[in-house]
Amino acid sequence: MTSDMSTGSFEKNSLDWQLQLLQRQFGEWWELTMSQVSLEQPQSSLPSWLLSPILRQGIRITFWLLVAVILSWLGVRLFRGLHPYIISYYQQLTQATKRVTKRPVPELSVVNWWERSQNYQQQGNYTEACRCLYMGMLQQLHDTGIAPRHPSRTDGEYLQLIQQLPQPKPYQILLITHQQLCFSNAEVSSQIFERCQQAYQQIKVELSRMKDEIS
Repeated sequence: MTSDMSTGSFEKNSLDWQLQLLQRQFGEWWELTMSQVSLEQPQSSLPSWLLSPILRQGIRITFWLLVAVILSWLGVRLFRGLHPYIISYYQQLTQATKRVTKRPVPELSVVNWWERSQNYQQQGNYTEACRCLYMGMLQQLHDTGIAPRHPSRTDGEYLQLIQQLPQPKPYQILLITHQQLCFSNAEVSSQIFERCQQAYQQIKVELSRMKDEIS
C-alpha cells in the first residue's frame, strides 16, 4: 500500500505529469470559454473558424512549441551557469589522471632546463622547449624557497602562490601555456615560444634581484 502511494506521488510530481495537467487545464479553460461564448451569442453569430477542430489542434501545437522554447531557454541558461564548474572539474580530474600516469620528471638544475629548451628550439620542437622553460621556472621557485616543489602541486596552486609576488605576469604566461599544452594537442608556434622565453628571462632577473635583497 505504501509503495503504491509513493509511486503515485512520484508520478504526480514528475515534469511529464505536470505538463499533461497544464495542457488538460488549458484545454478545459478553452472549451469552457467557447461554451460560454456560444451561450451568450447565437450560434450563427460565431465565426466558423473559431469553433473549428483545426484551430484547437493549432492551439495545442502552439502550446507545446511554447513549452519547448521555454525549456530550451532554461536549459541554455542552466548550461551557461554550470559550464565554468564543469570545465574546472574536468581540468582537475585530467590533472589528477596525468599525475598518476605521467612519466617521472628528471631532477635537473635551472641551467640544465635552459640548455634543454635551447636544444629543442634549434630542433624546431617548440612544444618541448616551452615545457623545459616551465620546468626551469618551477625549479627557480623551488631553489629560492618561494614555492618548494611537490608532486601533487597543480598549476592552479602555483597560480595562487605567485599572486603574492611583485610581478606575477611572467609566471602566468608560462603556467597558462603549460595548461594549454596539457589540455590540447595544438602545436606551439615559434611566436609563443619567444613569448615564453621572454617571460622566463624576466622571472630569472626578478628572482635574482629578490635573492640579492634578501642577502
